Amino acid sequence: MLPAILLFVLTYVLMLLFSKARPYIALASGVLFVVLGMLPASDALCTLDFNVLLMIGGTMGLVQLFIDSRMPERMADMLMNRVPNVQWAAVSLSLFAGIISAFVDNVATVLMVAPVAIAVCRKLKTNPVPFIICIAVSSNLQGAATLVGDTTAIMLGSALNMTFMDFFWYHGRPSIFFAVELGALLSAAIIYVLFRKEKASVHGFGQMTQVSDYMPTFLLGGMVVLLICASFAPDSWNLPPETNGIICCALLLIGMIYNTVRKKTVKAVLGPLNAIDFETLGLLVGLFLMIGGITHEGVIDALAHLLVELGGGNLFLMYTLIVWASVLISAFIDNIPYVATMIPVIAGIAAEMGVDSTALYFGLLSGATLGGNCTPIGASANIAGIGILRKEGYQVANKDFFRIGIPFTLAAVIPAYIFIWLVFGV
Repeated sequence: MLPAILLFVLTYVLMLLFSKARPYIALASGVLFVVLGMLPASDALCTLDFNVLLMIGGTMGLVQLFIDSRMPERMADMLMNRVPNVQWAAVSLSLFAGIISAFVDNVATVLMVAPVAIAVCRKLKTNPVPFIICIAVSSNLQGAATLVGDTTAIMLGSALNMTFMDFFWYHGRPSIFFAVELGALLSAAIIYVLFRKEKASVHGFGQMTQVSDYMPTFLLGGMVVLLICASFAPDSWNLPPETNGIICCALLLIGMIYNTVRKKTVKAVLGPLNAIDFETLGLLVGLFLMIGGITHEGVIDALAHLLVELGGGNLFLMYTLIVWASVLISAFIDNIPYVATMIPVIAGIAAEMGVDSTALYFGLLSGATLGGNCTPIGASANIAGIGILRKEGYQVANKDFFRIGIPFTLAAVIPAYIFIWLVFGV
């Protein structure tokens, strides 16, 4: 067990020190677990969650087609032409980013909405820094709202065999979607207060963006509809566990074929493929192998036992520990490897305590997803937003980010923390 722990810890340290090489470090570590016999080669493929990998890859490609169609810009224009002043523009853009992020990757959402916000700020001659920060943190918040909102949501949904509709209604109770939306409402109020002095009028935002192609919008909407339909498929159909991933990839393939026929260029194929973040997929493969290795060596069971002892066998204390530890850890560490590590740990905790694991899993997802909003490096969307500002010539001081990120995080986490416990913990 000790060699497995040492290798796992060393891998995390190296990923923190060399963030750009994180996927390669994780993959190398995963291979080492197999080579050193800590994960039997015969079990290696079984540790890979192909449903997660296929869903992420297919969704990323579809999102690129959606962005290329300029539909997000059109939607933003329609929104901006209906707000009275800068204060409401900030609130509306943040909510708009959150709505998109419930179905689209957080970073992609920031890349879509941030240019619109910068254009608005240029026209109004106001500082875009707080706008972009609000868009980034709102994108992170809504990533936990649906099955396809974020990598962590996809991972948890796959681990619990959750359907798309389970994020709205789970075991006969309102699910995590409503916990996230409670946080979103309170967070919107926080943004409204933060921008209380921005009363400059917004009129005639400009000419509406022309959408070049409506097919990607239909495909993205079709993905949501098909995922919902798959949720209601009877067990007698014996659908494969990779059904959601197959749906996403099949629609991407349709989109690529359509795009190729329409544009008659190689770029029509390469564009969506290049949008797939193969480094993230590689990181996940490495993490799956690593977690399979430490599980095989008994580390997960030992860690679960230790946490149960720390929590004194009390479910509420354990739930509280998981939520707020996840918030703190995710403020500094990417939440993908953290959630990937904790999913089997929570399964062990629930088994040892003999309790329903739902509150613990939902607490993990909410804490880890929302905790990234505390710091500029806590989430990829934050880093992407700050990078866009830097290219525009704006520097983001830590105090500028903390002024928005910390109250936003507390406003989002506290309602979700209370809601999840009252619905699934009591």
